[in-house]
Amino acid sequence: MKRASLCITFVLITLFIGKAQTLQTGADRLMSNCKQLTNKRIALVVNQTSVVGLNRTLLVDTLLANGINVKLLFAPEHGFRGTSDAGEKVINSIDSKTQLPIVSLYGKNKKPSAEQLRDVDVVIFDIQDVGARFYTYISTLYYVMEACAVQNKQLIVLDRPNPNDIVAGPMMEDSLRSFVGIVRIPLLHGLTIGELALMINGEQWLNSVNKHWPLQIIEMSGWQHHQPYSLPIKPSPNLPNDQSVRLYPSLCLFEATAMSVGRGTAFPFQVIGYPDPKIGTFTFTPISLPGFEKNPLQKDKLCYGIDLRQETIETGFMLHYFIEFYQKSGLGEKFFTLPHFFDQLVGNSTIRKMILQGKTEMEINNVGQKELTQYKLMRKKYLLYKE
Repeated sequence: MKRASLCITFVLITLFIGKAQTLQTGADRLMSNCKQLTNKRIALVVNQTSVVGLNRTLLVDTLLANGINVKLLFAPEHGFRGTSDAGEKVINSIDSKTQLPIVSLYGKNKKPSAEQLRDVDVVIFDIQDVGARFYTYISTLYYVMEACAVQNKQLIVLDRPNPNDIVAGPMMEDSLRSFVGIVRIPLLHGLTIGELALMINGEQWLNSVNKHWPLQIIEMSGWQHHQPYSLPIKPSPNLPNDQSVRLYPSLCLFEATAMSVGRGTAFPFQVIGYPDPKIGTFTFTPISLPGFEKNPLQKDKLCYGIDLRQETIETGFMLHYFIEFYQKSGLGEKFFTLPHFFDQLVGNSTIRKMILQGKTEMEINNVGQKELTQYKLMRKKYLLYKE
């Protein structure tokens, strides 16, 4: 019996490894047949996650090595190399290796201009998303799509897995539209970046009269919805591992408060704390930390709170940490140092009021269930992979 059990375990492990080895991202599949790019002038919307193959070669380097005419690079928040802090200004520059111009799409210039796209035939978007509405890479996708639709430029979106692949959290209200909430989707949208592009275009959310501009999604192979995926490269400075990625949709709401979520430590988005011993027994001190955060909240102050690094965290959206720390703080309305920003992050104007009223997580989650159900039905139209 024991031997049979070991054999079954071996077979399951073999199947799992085999399945993992068959995963090909959109970038991998593009490079297996990039003839469609021959004699085309290419612009790339990329960052450090835009890699190809097991060697994780940057897409731009791979394209250039294959004789593809790459004209310029567009960089999202955190920059082309992904080293800029959250909210830090990303400036236009020249890539030291390729000598290609890098145009920032974070700051005043969020959308490629007609001038920037004048000498471009095809724009390729390849950035790893984490599935949360307020993760600004999808806002950059929206503006790139809008620019391509207006200028009638071909856009190729290279698909990648969603590590938080679930539909959860409140729908965004139109009145709270911002760069941390560009389209009316739930906090966790349950789509790959390619599927989201199809939804944005299919639902006619773009400010363009051109409904038939050339949009192409290069799908993945070897992946399906709800299949776990561990990010091989951190998608931004403060999401260094799987635990931070899982906790990010829930802990990001603390960014509208004085509570630290570990920016300025080696474990951001895995701890919560504040300079008050009544908050918790675990302690940490945010510092200026190159590669993570240069000027973190509560810098050089001893923070008390909780450590979530070893907690078993299921993919999803959780409010109980936020409610717990709100109650522990005793600050009332002052807990929300940026109340409007909180509303923008959560995408809803009533949740903050419900927290102030002492409502439970279950009571808050019951709000907007009808809209969430309608979204799930709409979402099915754009799925490229099995559930």
